[in-house]
Amino acid sequence: MKHSTIQQTRRGQGPARRIGRTLALVLPVVLVLSGTLAVTRVNWSGNTSHPVLTAADASASNASSRAAARAPYQVLQDRLLTELQAKDPGVALTHLQQAVNESPSLARHCAAIARALGRAAVRVYGPTRAQSYARPVCDTAFASGVAAAHS
Repeated sequence: MKHSTIQQTRRGQGPARRIGRTLALVLPVVLVLSGTLAVTRVNWSGNTSHPVLTAADASASNASSRAAARAPYQVLQDRLLTELQAKDPGVALTHLQQAVNESPSLARHCAAIARALGRAAVRVYGPTRAQSYARPVCDTAFASGVAAAHS
């Protein structure tokens, strides 16, 4: 009698055990897939006009926006070069110093921008007059740009 009781107990656990094993295999797969799908549906672009953006769309739009967008230091340099031609290098150098003071992340680009301003000043004003605008903005990089453009 004991033998038949043990067999019935094992048979009774059979379907439950199979269901448990199936869930143990299927549930992690379902969780991973649903998590992956949730992540791809999140609007990572910051663009609120398109509330749902798939991962493939995000990578395509990021590549095109990177090509269209310019770095802040490049925008600043272009603005200062335009200002140099419209007014004078002194005004452009003052605004460069103000921009670096307001946004310290621009400091690493300051010397390159000042050299570009120095080269542009030589083209617009000639070497002697351009040198007269030199001041210690970004470790005299403006004067270095003037000297490089003059030689």
